[in-house]
Amino acid sequence: MSRRIPVTGPALVRVLARLADIDSSSESRQSFPDRLSQWLRWNDAISLAGALNTAPVAARALRGGDAAADYRKVRAALEGAIAADSHARPNGLQPLPGAEPEADFSTFRHRYQTRQQAMEAGIAPLRARLRARLATRSAEHARLAAVDAVMEQVMGTRERSLLLHVPALLERRFRRLQADAAATQAPGDTAGAASAAVATNLWLQQFRREMHELLLAELDLRLQPVEGLLAALDPAAASPVIATP
Repeated sequence: MSRRIPVTGPALVRVLARLADIDSSSESRQSFPDRLSQWLRWNDAISLAGALNTAPVAARALRGGDAAADYRKVRAALEGAIAADSHARPNGLQPLPGAEPEADFSTFRHRYQTRQQAMEAGIAPLRARLRARLATRSAEHARLAAVDAVMEQVMGTRERSLLLHVPALLERRFRRLQADAAATQAPGDTAGAASAAVATNLWLQQFRREMHELLLAELDLRLQPVEGLLAALDPAAASPVIATP
């Protein structure tokens, strides 16, 4: 019997692999530079080379504001919205009395896409603010900010395109849990509607917890460039600020 080797990579990749039951053999063996070269068009490469080779002048220093506090505020707001929207229950899978009203995936698709839109709307301005602050530190910091601006432009479209597929993968998980729960109900089950309601409660609560985990993993992925800028702004303060409970 072959032993499954865990898929490595960002939390989002690992969670998706687990929910979709993907074997590690399906993971790309290409190096990051090789994969990046496939994503960059020739004009993107020119823009990136220009940002790397140009000697920028540090911008005028910004007054006031705390980059770490700005990051924490945006992250806390997005995490709070995810928690409230996903109905996650930290005390385990406790069945509720009666039938669950949300056995249709369209509701969950809308919620997930809404959270994705909120992430994009909240993180992009934060990234721009940190980049502007970084550009005031020195010419080298200004170059890093310029490179990040190019990378956001180059990779942003690709990232959005890939993340748009996440709800479809989540739907497959929804259908699988739904089918597994239905299969446990024997045709002549005397427990009737009450038993079916409890079974529906259980798998829907499990699905909500998994969607909550997936959204947090996606948030972590989207925030990685922001955390890089924050680390460049204040290396000493970066680790405790970025650490996730």
